[in-house]
Amino acid sequence: MKNNYSLWVKPMVVLAVCLFVSGWCMAQAGSTAPASPAGQGSEVAASKPHDASFVIGNDDILTINVWKEPDVSQRAIPVRSDGKISLPLIGEVQATGRTPLALEQDITARLKSYIADADVTVMVQQINSQKYNMLGQVTKPGSYPLTNSVTVLDAIAIAGGFRDFAKQKSIYILRQNPDGSQSRLPFNYKTVVKGRDSAQNIKLQPRDTIVVP
Repeated sequence: MKNNYSLWVKPMVVLAVCLFVSGWCMAQAGSTAPASPAGQGSEVAASKPHDASFVIGNDDILTINVWKEPDVSQRAIPVRSDGKISLPLIGEVQATGRTPLALEQDITARLKSYIADADVTVMVQQINSQKYNMLGQVTKPGSYPLTNSVTVLDAIAIAGGFRDFAKQKSIYILRQNPDGSQSRLPFNYKTVVKGRDSAQNIKLQPRDTIVVP
């Protein structure tokens, strides 16, 4: 009788333990499931940038995304020399001189006649309109796109460094002022690389020209 009792009790204990573990796992899964949609929502909200400072220019490359409208959306669309872009349904739109947000709002307004509640996102994929120039005794003189926060030292490195007879103490930057005049800003490479007078290593602005005699 005792052996029969043991044979009956042991399976029941195992079954009870299995049911307990299964219920605990389901409870844990239920408590963590709502976190996924919330995380996804925050990612979607953060993926729609609005840049109120950058101004679009000729030759910039834009991405125009209209939510759930792949036929209207455009990837890698260049801003033409006349400052316009062409989009399906609405035709030509002025892009140069506007911020991405302003262009986004204009496209949204124009699409109302075709798409109700159009959700438009404008992103600058590549900046080609804002450039600076490197002239003189550098390995690769020319015009370069101004991306991020390029300093004079950065620009010299991007241009491949100096040629043999470059006057590294007599470099200067020509900068266009809002009133149309031009400023000449000195840059002594020998001093700056030694950690002195680092204020000379300024951040470049569009149309700056660095001259290395």
